[in-house]
Amino acid sequence: MSHVRRRIVRRAVRLAAVGGLLLGGAMVTTAVADEPAAPRAEEVTAAGLVSRLGASRTAGHWIGADGRPVVAVTDAGTAAEVRRAGATAKLVAHSMRELKSATATLRSLPRVAGTAWTVDYRSNEVVVRGDSTVSSEDWSTLTDAAADIGGFVRTERTEGAFTPRVSGAQPILSTAGRCSAGFNVTDGNDDFVLTAGHCGPTGSVWFADGREVGATVAGSFPGDDFSLVRYADGDAGDGAEVVAVGDGKGVRITGTGEAAVGQRVFRSGSTSGLRDGRVTAVDATVNYPEGTVTGLIETDVCAESGDSGGPLFSQGVALGITSGGNGDCASGGTTFFQPVSEALRSLGVRLLTAGPAGSGQGVSAVPSAPVPGAAAPVPGTDASTLPARLTDRQNVGPGLLVVAGSLLMWVAARWIRTEHDRKAYRRHYSATWG
Repeated sequence: MSHVRRRIVRRAVRLAAVGGLLLGGAMVTTAVADEPAAPRAEEVTAAGLVSRLGASRTAGHWIGADGRPVVAVTDAGTAAEVRRAGATAKLVAHSMRELKSATATLRSLPRVAGTAWTVDYRSNEVVVRGDSTVSSEDWSTLTDAAADIGGFVRTERTEGAFTPRVSGAQPILSTAGRCSAGFNVTDGNDDFVLTAGHCGPTGSVWFADGREVGATVAGSFPGDDFSLVRYADGDAGDGAEVVAVGDGKGVRITGTGEAAVGQRVFRSGSTSGLRDGRVTAVDATVNYPEGTVTGLIETDVCAESGDSGGPLFSQGVALGITSGGNGDCASGGTTFFQPVSEALRSLGVRLLTAGPAGSGQGVSAVPSAPVPGAAAPVPGTDASTLPARLTDRQNVGPGLLVVAGSLLMWVAARWIRTEHDRKAYRRHYSATWG
């Protein structure tokens, strides 16, 4: 009976080893699959189609509910071209040329603080909003002008007020107010914090954790909404590519990109922390009390005072910095972001990103929401220790450990069987020649 028990043990060990190899392989595959993704081929195709087909035949593109790209087109022939290219086509009445003409007319009207407008690709309309600070007289004048432009210009009142979020992930303070740091950038010689332009004029000195961070050396507001804070010693230090998302965790930024309507995005700020939502429009115009800002990303992500300048990102890709909006994170609202790519071009700097050998390309583990992006501990926290990295279920470390342990079990099972066969042969040999 002993040989039966040994056979059962050997089979159990072999099965456990095979199961471990399969499990470990699946864990590694899952971790690798969660790496920050480059722009999907479908999105690139949609943007390329719109550019190639032109503003007279198309009216924007967005990501559909099923994750596929949708392109608005004005005729059946163009729709057929879009479908052949692998995207979904939606026939609309007004081209992008008409929609842009409408926004140009709105921009030429006398400026009314507390108003904003965007092109809604999905409804094929220009949407004009007025907040609670706009007087009845001004709103009546604006709605009459919108009606004169055409029936595709829709007006609506909104609660709250469109204001810059003065008062990032990490808080920075100055005599000009309180803001959030956005992304770390460099000109090749010195490092800077990229944040909102309305946070403070050139010369503003910023502090964090009781020490001087640096001073604002360049910026643009209104018109745009970005500024550069040069580090006091010119060096961003370790972890410059990490955006804090709370609880000592962060997302490692790997590059820049353009926001797409319908895209899921995340924002981090020093007041309201990590929040997520969708891009609802691009190239938005907002008339703040301080002045007009154009070319903004509109989202349904909430924000509050102090979140200004904080980063907007998706899949580890930097998209924007928080400009302003209305509402709060209790009742919701609309938030606008300055596109990062435009700010970098204007300022002549580039993003500090994780290098090719950067560690951790998985999903950042955040209690409030899973953030697609590169897992990265914020410098100075316990999350940077080796045990923490190895035990992170969204790292490749645990999977590799399971694979290694399973291989050892397999080798041990083979050795035990070989040794047993050797002893059995010796016994048989001795009995035969005894």
